[in-house]
Amino acid sequence: MNGLIYKVLRYTGIAWLWREIVQRNKVTFLLFHDMSADDAKRNLNYLNRHYHIIGLNDYLEAVRGVGKLPNKAVVITFDDGHLSNYKLYPIIEQLGIPVTIFLCSSIVGTNRHFWFRHSEAVKRDVEALKSMNNSERLQKLQTMGFSQEQEFEDRQALSCKEIEEMKSKVDFQSHSCYHPILPKCDDVTSREEIVVSKQQLESSFGLDIYALSYPNGDYSDRDIRVAKEAGYQCGITVDSGYNNLHSDLFRLKRFSVNDAKSITELMVKASGIYALIKHRLHKPSYGYKPSKS
Repeated sequence: MNGLIYKVLRYTGIAWLWREIVQRNKVTFLLFHDMSADDAKRNLNYLNRHYHIIGLNDYLEAVRGVGKLPNKAVVITFDDGHLSNYKLYPIIEQLGIPVTIFLCSSIVGTNRHFWFRHSEAVKRDVEALKSMNNSERLQKLQTMGFSQEQEFEDRQALSCKEIEEMKSKVDFQSHSCYHPILPKCDDVTSREEIVVSKQQLESSFGLDIYALSYPNGDYSDRDIRVAKEAGYQCGITVDSGYNNLHSDLFRLKRFSVNDAKSITELMVKASGIYALIKHRLHKPSYGYKPSKS
């Protein structure tokens, strides 16, 4: 069904008109996760041809009055720091485009797993697990053979060597330590996830950590306050919409492209029209929530 919707929005010209008119004076943030090299080459080439790709820090500089934003500006982001992201490096170098990858600081450089990708059983129950408070989620995961500090035989995330190699071309930022649902955490855990992640990435890799991507797109007023106190300059959501020079820097909007498998899907999702229609019909489960405590 989705494939038909993508084709209708593309071949009727709606997505093209949306891109050329609605997006023209907006800043669009796009979210990817775990693209293959072939998909990345196709998708990033398309975006480079049809948009002006800018860095996240370029956007923040424009907000501060330093420099101007081009028309159809796009910020490309990847969440988590998946192993496959290393295969993006030669493509990014070839195209000469800025990309931001948000890292889970206690998972990269280890053989720890992303909890939501640990096993097929976990994947089947992932939505129920996200709805639990953090301690309940971790207890349930223990019964499913997962501990967030456990080292496994295989790795799922970027290695320290890969991050060191990529950091001259890639803007690495924070995605918490272990990717919990922050509003489901108590105050102590939320602060640790936000503050310690910044400290780990700066001390381990010499990075300038100024941005936080809220895991799963979930955030609360408390998490925003902690991020500000920790010295972050912005927070990235998965709330659908565009940004401009007056956007709330700790509620920056972003469209999930979901590692699009075709140009038609990418064209429609990158324009933003698909998510705006979808979320008007069905309220997403993620986003702003009151904190647990």
